[in-house]
Amino acid sequence: MTELSTDAFPPSELTDVFERPPVRTETVLLPVGPSDGHRVADLAAMAAEAAGLLQTTVRILHVFTESRYERACEELAPAADAELSPDEAATHVEPVRGVARQLSTPLRQYGTTMDVTGRVGDDVSQEIVAAAEAVDAKRVFVGGRKRSPVGKVRNGSTAQQVLLDAPCPVTFVRDFE
Repeated sequence: MTELSTDAFPPSELTDVFERPPVRTETVLLPVGPSDGHRVADLAAMAAEAAGLLQTTVRILHVFTESRYERACEELAPAADAELSPDEAATHVEPVRGVARQLSTPLRQYGTTMDVTGRVGDDVSQEIVAAAEAVDAKRVFVGGRKRSPVGKVRNGSTAQQVLLDAPCPVTFVRDFE
């Protein structure tokens, strides 16, 4: 898995904008997947602006499938007796780290914070919706690419399911590549 980093997280330059444990009660949810590496700047910019305007915490969410979580645990802690929690494993995913780096400056300017959480489940859209419900999210940001209607039916669309099922407004951040 090349998408994982073994470096400590958050790095010292980001600790002032990380909240552990979260204190703010208002949250915007920013799910980040393994294929979001090329859109981290757009996702971070949209989430930071909303968090600043709403004075909320940005919760960066990474959903692992069961098999990806098992591989991540094996890669990150092969000799450890204790398994990594999904939250700890999520901090090692490169697109998550990229979004956190992109969020740090605007969140400082807005005077708000972020945190990282992980979930495990094979239905990614269902996990995103459940996470939004669990934190009573004020908004969810999802990234995606333009697909034809046939492509959506054949391959499914996580973003489309979140748009339909989320308990709060959803902002779709589209790829223009």
